[in-house]
Amino acid sequence: MQSDNSKLGELPPHGKAIGIELVSHGDRRCRLRLPYGEHLVGDPDTGIIHGGVITALLDNASGWAVRGDAGWTPESSMATLDLRIDYMRSAVPNMDLIADAECYKITRSVAFVRAIAHQGDKEDLVASSVASFMLATVNVPLP
Repeated sequence: MQSDNSKLGELPPHGKAIGIELVSHGDRRCRLRLPYGEHLVGDPDTGIIHGGVITALLDNASGWAVRGDAGWTPESSMATLDLRIDYMRSAVPNMDLIADAECYKITRSVAFVRAIAHQGDKEDLVASSVASFMLATVNVPLP
C-alpha cells in the first residue's frame, strides 16, 4: 500500500511540527503514527495527550487517505468540510498513537472518510471519526 511520495507532497506544517509520521498510504487508505512526546501533553499531572492532537492526527490521516486515490495529482487540493470525532478513552501516556483512515466514497466535489486512532489494538480505540472533504482541481497560490 505504498504510493509515490512526489504525487502526494508532504504532510502539512502543523502535522510535521507535532511529529506525525507517514507510515503507509495508497488505495484510498492511510496509516499515520504519532510518537508520544511531552509537547503533546494536555494534562501534565497525568501525561495524557491533548484531545486537539488526536483531532489533528485523524484529520491528517483522513486527508492522506483521499490523496491515496488514483486520480489525485499534485495540482489537486482539498479542504475539510466536516470532521466528527468520538473520543472513547484517554491515550495511554508514553505510547505512540496510530491513525488508520479509509476514503470510502469520492464524488466529483466531495470525499468521505472513516478513521480510527488507537495504540496498537484496533479493538480498544482511543477515538474514531467520519469526515468529508471538499475537492478542487487546481491548487495555485493567490497573487
